[in-house]
Amino acid sequence: MTDETATRRQIPTWARVALVFFLLYLFLVGVKALESGIKGFGADFTDSLFEGVSNPIAGLFVGVLATVLVQSSSVSTATIVGLVGAGTLSVPLAVPMIMGANIGTTVTNTLASLGYLRRSTEFRKAFAGATMHDFFNLMAVAALLPIELATGFLSKSAEALAGFLGRSTDLQFEKPDSPIKAAVKAPVKAFENLADSLGAGDTLLSILLLVLGLALIFVALAYITRNMKLVVAGRIERSMNTVLAKGGGVAAMAIGMIMTVAVQSSSITTSVLIPMIAAGVLTLANAYPITLGANVGTTVTALLASLATDRPEGLVIALTHTLFNISGILLFYPLPVLRKIPLVLAQRLARVAEVRKSLVIVYVIGAFVLVPIIGILILQ
Repeated sequence: MTDETATRRQIPTWARVALVFFLLYLFLVGVKALESGIKGFGADFTDSLFEGVSNPIAGLFVGVLATVLVQSSSVSTATIVGLVGAGTLSVPLAVPMIMGANIGTTVTNTLASLGYLRRSTEFRKAFAGATMHDFFNLMAVAALLPIELATGFLSKSAEALAGFLGRSTDLQFEKPDSPIKAAVKAPVKAFENLADSLGAGDTLLSILLLVLGLALIFVALAYITRNMKLVVAGRIERSMNTVLAKGGGVAAMAIGMIMTVAVQSSSITTSVLIPMIAAGVLTLANAYPITLGANVGTTVTALLASLATDRPEGLVIALTHTLFNISGILLFYPLPVLRKIPLVLAQRLARVAEVRKSLVIVYVIGAFVLVPIIGILILQ
């Protein structure tokens, strides 16, 4: 028996479980710091992105880029709802932006998967877990955007639903604070205040947040996977996947939706899945519907934001966001042949990325930054 094996046996299971939760917390703090750092570079630019958009396809690219820059689909969709509610942005132009926000939000868990770059097998699983979300959202947009542009199916359905539900323009709701999200933001905010007191400028602060975020993500992931494999071994792991599989995806979607509503962030929900997939605790097929549930859960933020707008169009665009995500699930998930497409594409890309790590950087920068910028420049 080696000293390492003896040490592992000496650590009680409850302590290892507590350590995993603490490491998950550090991981989420790292994700938040990374988000804040990226947001710092694009804050001023993002405000001007929504102005002057006249082409719906350009609006799609604006939604992608804006969400990447603020690292939150909740922020970008709430902004879009506010602009529509104020009459600054029309519903037909806002719909592609909402769809673009769905694509842009997937970059967070893709970045989180980079923490496994030095461990090939775990990286392949983590990267596949991240990009299956990308491929599903791209498929949903590719199928539903042309239908929406041709018929206005989603926005007209949302308008009818808004009329059915009715609303009072005097009703005001504030977005509820998630204690988990607040706990994750607290150390990042403290770091920002410390850097500010030391005279760090905005650019330096953004760089420091990026470095802090990457460091926490890499360190936390290294130890999460190791400990999770020891805690969730064999029987528990099989039981978890069996329960999710028996639910036919519905139970997993419900879990993803409830988690996202609770923490008010789909990025937190989907990012937490990455180390679980890498460790083998969750299979790719069972994690997949959880991400789809997170897609639906994140629309609650826009719905709450719409209740504070003065025009009914704000509620219409928020409901359009919800109907878009539900329609994507109904279109692709029930049929096994369509359901498997994002999984197959993600696994193929992950196998290539495992061999050629440089492809990952090309993919992230190309798909989420360069293509949207080029599209906006050409179409505007």
